[in-house]
Amino acid sequence: MTDYKTSRRVVMAGFGTGLTALAMPALASGDAQPARKLGYAIVGLGYYATQQIMPQFVGCEHARLTALVSGTPEKLERYGAQYGIPKTHRYNYSNFDSIRDNPDIDIVYVVLPNSMHAEYTIRAAQAGKHVMCEKPMAVSVAECEAMISACSKAGKKLMIGYRCHFEPYNLHAIALAKSGDFGPTRIITAEHGFNAKPDQWRLERPLSGGGSLMDIGIYSLNATRYLTGEEPVEVMAMESTDRSDPRFTSVEDRIDFMLRFPSGILANCVSSYSSNHNAYRVTGTKGWVGMEPATSYSGQRMSVNLQGEIHQVTLPFSPKTQFAAQLDHLPQAIASGIEPRTSGAEGLRDMRIIEAIYRSAAERRAITLTAK
Repeated sequence: MTDYKTSRRVVMAGFGTGLTALAMPALASGDAQPARKLGYAIVGLGYYATQQIMPQFVGCEHARLTALVSGTPEKLERYGAQYGIPKTHRYNYSNFDSIRDNPDIDIVYVVLPNSMHAEYTIRAAQAGKHVMCEKPMAVSVAECEAMISACSKAGKKLMIGYRCHFEPYNLHAIALAKSGDFGPTRIITAEHGFNAKPDQWRLERPLSGGGSLMDIGIYSLNATRYLTGEEPVEVMAMESTDRSDPRFTSVEDRIDFMLRFPSGILANCVSSYSSNHNAYRVTGTKGWVGMEPATSYSGQRMSVNLQGEIHQVTLPFSPKTQFAAQLDHLPQAIASGIEPRTSGAEGLRDMRIIEAIYRSAAERRAITLTAK
């Protein structure tokens, strides 16, 4: 444990302290690097894929965009031309399986509605490709297990798109929480939500598998796990949904849930489709670390209260975005022969807890979580 003056330097210095490197021992993928940039096929050309993911390949060292998959010919033509993807590397959902014959595709990135994640992950693995799949991993524990099994059987890596695990401020928050300078963690609050617009697939249970918890609440859930470094042992949840609101005829609006961790840490979480939240705070016996916004695409802001003094923490600029770092990580893991930092096991753990949260809200009682 460092003294107060040292602690203050640690908090203010950011990466210079080396603390961020301690956040996750497996930050680096080892010494092995891909001999060439590995090619990604993006499956699903919606907003997130086209406006957030695809523009990030320009900042990648080990990844490149080589193929597109969409059911909309106009999108294939437009984005194919924009990114120089030849027509031979543009696929629809009917001929998707023929990607097995394209050596320029090493990895398939599944960016489809949640209910389609399992099918296209399994088909990609069967076609001999590694897989990156957006979160939530699937719509059930059973689907997650089937995805892991298919990739394992094919000898291919499976990684879930938890981009915050590659974002500098979130990594520094993990390091600070582990440093002990704020005392043992006692309470975590994590709030995520936005005012959902009507008429989108996220509000249709057959496509989404659920409401705000599956979409934005998973950020609250996953943050509590990476900030504690523990797996929860108990959950208690309460749902609040106005069923007269036409947005919520089949999915939930708000779920508040509490997680109990083995060390005694309690996490109070919010997931909402009718109010705006993007924040968390880790409170110890000597102060706290807070982020708002915490898990946005950019613009993270960190504050700390150390021994009663509040400071703003600014980290050195990183030229590689969280998206580019995530895209590069899977090729590095493949080259090194290690499991990706956010493997299928990570997605499965979240899905087990999500199912328990839904069960707790429905049965109005605490649910005990068993380690698996």
